Amino acid sequence: MKYRIVYIALSTIMLLAGCMKVGPDFKKPDMDSQVRESYQHALSDVETGESIDRWWIAFNNPELDQVVKNVLSNNLDIRKALAVISELRAYFVQSRADRFPNLQLQGTAGRKRVLPGIESDVYNLSLPASFEIDLWGRLARAEEAALASLTKTEENARVIAQTIVSEAITVYFQIESLERRIQITAQIIENYRRNLAFVERRYEGGLTSILDLRQARRILAQTESTLPSLRQELGIRQQKLAVLSGQYPETRSARTQPEDYFKLPSPIPPGLPSDLLLRRPDIRAAEATLRALNAKIGVAKGNRFPRITLTGSFGYSSTELSQLFKPASSLWDLAFGALSPIFDAGRLKAGQRAAEAQFQQGMADYAKTVLTAFSEVEGALLTREEQLEKRKKMLIFLTEAKATQKVAKNRYERGLIDYLTVLDAQRIRFQAEESLVLVELAILSNRVTLHRALGGGWGDPESDKTGVGNE
Repeated sequence: MKYRIVYIALSTIMLLAGCMKVGPDFKKPDMDSQVRESYQHALSDVETGESIDRWWIAFNNPELDQVVKNVLSNNLDIRKALAVISELRAYFVQSRADRFPNLQLQGTAGRKRVLPGIESDVYNLSLPASFEIDLWGRLARAEEAALASLTKTEENARVIAQTIVSEAITVYFQIESLERRIQITAQIIENYRRNLAFVERRYEGGLTSILDLRQARRILAQTESTLPSLRQELGIRQQKLAVLSGQYPETRSARTQPEDYFKLPSPIPPGLPSDLLLRRPDIRAAEATLRALNAKIGVAKGNRFPRITLTGSFGYSSTELSQLFKPASSLWDLAFGALSPIFDAGRLKAGQRAAEAQFQQGMADYAKTVLTAFSEVEGALLTREEQLEKRKKMLIFLTEAKATQKVAKNRYERGLIDYLTVLDAQRIRFQAEESLVLVELAILSNRVTLHRALGGGWGDPESDKTGVGNE
């Protein structure tokens, strides 16, 4: 009868342990007062069918797609982030083991003297076990905190992947831009060489002065001096992209980029801020941090309540090895214990208050992360508007610069203006072409920034196929 009472009591305790958790349950912070229904600089008539899971395919560049694939497969920082996730998962399993009984196997064999001159063999085999009944949910909260910390690590790994892929795509566009600038410079140099030959013929014929000849040589030498710097910068960017792809930092000659190499990206659908920002791994990491801090409040509060443990052992003891596993040789014991703090000078209560204060700090960090995300999106959208407008003006500027250069050359050949005016027109045309390339690079780079700010591409680890957090 007494064993049945003990069994019922223990069953009741175990049932309560599965239902009770001290400390507050996590509630996602309410940011409605700081969230707008739409972005201020977003277009309202944009189609929403564009996929942002693998957003770089919007550039319609198979070579760029391969670059991203290589980066995701071979980048060493991403590999390290995956290894960190594996480590944290192992630690999570360790922390979770505290909620299960601890069972060991213990065996001994020896001889002992019973009476003077009389010795006896003794054999023991037992299974000692201990188990803490999580009556207040302290261990459950600890597991909840460990799981949230693991989630944070996985999201941070996605932040790393997002950052590295965005950087690689930006470097790729920088390489294309440098190749185009090298090509433009080479064309300008060739044009200056033809002009120099023309001026030399006029000088030999007595139709122009030595000053015009010197100016033609000067502008040619000045322009030629810019090529080494451009080629150096191109090589550095190529080496950087190679390292990001986990490859040896080799360089290659500049490729030919046609005049129409730039393709204006289609508008990205901004959508609702609350929906898109949920894709950002840094925001999900901040939320996971809050979950962990919230759970640690429960752990700290649970430390103030009694800890109930069960210990027991079952085994066999015999003086004859052949009789060790006989029923008559069996033995067992069961103990029920509780440890409760009585006086600790407020240490445990202070620990709970510290955990609550850490949660409030986490709330502030979370709110700052969300507002920073909105700022990045709004900034990228505003920049996009202004850069597109600037490109329109630059195209007009380049058209006028080309026309001015043509008129200046015709008038010089007719002897109506000096050669310095021709050189000025050529210089301005060259500046217009280079400025247009730089504006187009800024548009592409900002597109990368905008996707990253919106969390595009890493919202669902299954869809992006990065492998981050999906081992």
